[in-house]
Amino acid sequence: MSNTTMSSTAIVGEPEVVEDASWLNLKHAASALQLLQIQDGSVPDAGDHDAARGYVATIVREILSFRTELPHDAAYLGAASVDFERWASEGFGVPDFLDSLQAFQPQLDRVDGLRHLVVFPMYTQNGSTSRLVEAVLIEVIWPEFVGELEAGEYSNKLFVPVRFVDFTPGYDTNSAVLFPESVAMREVPTFTWGAIFADREAARFRRVVRAASEITKLELPDDAARLLDDQQLTEQTFVMWDLIHDRTHMRGDLPFDPFMIKQRMPYFLYSLEELRCDLTAFREAVTVSRDDDADPVARDRAKLVQYAVIFDRIFRFAITGSRVRNYDGLGGQLLFAWMHQHHVLHWTDTALTIDWDEVPEVVIALSDAINDLYWKSIDRPKVAHWLAAYDLVASTLTPHPASRWAVRDLPLDGPPRGYTDAVMDDEFPLSMFYEALSKKMTAVIESTAGITA
Repeated sequence: MSNTTMSSTAIVGEPEVVEDASWLNLKHAASALQLLQIQDGSVPDAGDHDAARGYVATIVREILSFRTELPHDAAYLGAASVDFERWASEGFGVPDFLDSLQAFQPQLDRVDGLRHLVVFPMYTQNGSTSRLVEAVLIEVIWPEFVGELEAGEYSNKLFVPVRFVDFTPGYDTNSAVLFPESVAMREVPTFTWGAIFADREAARFRRVVRAASEITKLELPDDAARLLDDQQLTEQTFVMWDLIHDRTHMRGDLPFDPFMIKQRMPYFLYSLEELRCDLTAFREAVTVSRDDDADPVARDRAKLVQYAVIFDRIFRFAITGSRVRNYDGLGGQLLFAWMHQHHVLHWTDTALTIDWDEVPEVVIALSDAINDLYWKSIDRPKVAHWLAAYDLVASTLTPHPASRWAVRDLPLDGPPRGYTDAVMDDEFPLSMFYEALSKKMTAVIESTAGITA
């Protein structure tokens, strides 16, 4: 390092305090450079170029100083310095960091506590939509039981669970993922990794569920209460959930393109895809938790995954974000209503209760319904699949009274775009229960922006 040595013990266990001079210099330079950039990542004002070159020089110097401490990232750190220097020498146009992105391969070293420095011009999901230079110091979360699961039935070579050590402003937001597709680059390569910040997921889960359970007078099972009292335990639970969720996107009897990449489709299809993956994680967690031959730690975390999926979905997802095509929100609403209508979730005497012994069968039944929809999809025209998907959601949730979809006031002989245009921004409004809960939970949910452990 250029000024002080960043030891492993100075980082692990103390992610909220980073005093290394090299990191602080880099973070300051990247944050200052952001103020000169526009949305596409360029610095268009020639009057800002001298300052930008100074910030880039600092970034390059400090990136290279990390090579001794992070030898596993040496190729990436070298490539990143070259990309920054080229960007500056070519006049700060739209940045192209393809070379350094391809050199960064964190999935090859999934070792618990291993650190990475990540510096790219990139947008941050649920954060900044601009490709600004962001710097993130992270460490891998890879407990032994997760390694065993991944080496067995739940292989996912692209999955990299991480926690924050420190970050620039683009991550002082709700963003909890680090995806290669967010980086500014000249062409799209084959992506080989995706990172999810399990510490942020765990921390906001604990805060939101604690508040929601108090407001709804829900008596938490002892195992669920453990999650609220133990950040590390909750991180491990989310890593197991995310491992299975992530791999599910490309597994099963799927529509031709279940992720709908770069396709314009009704937002409720995204809802079903994300919910399908979560419910698959729930289903597999039930299987592992009941397997007497499974690793005891895996069995324990699998039981906790079930609580995490349900509580995160019904307490946070359903009422987080705007009501404009909120597909994660819709998935949370659907799970809550499905459980209520199948009589395992009750709102009686202004208190919420859940019949936990009966929950697995009911939740897996919703998973089966979505899987059946997908299985039938390849024999249907696209719009027929859309209509069937809508009917699945509408069989449980009540559409907006003005919905054209609900009464099939649709251009049945027109192009698919007409169907999408007819979907209301809030096609399935919040129920009275969620309207009331949202008013009490808004401040709590907003307080989780930028949260870490």
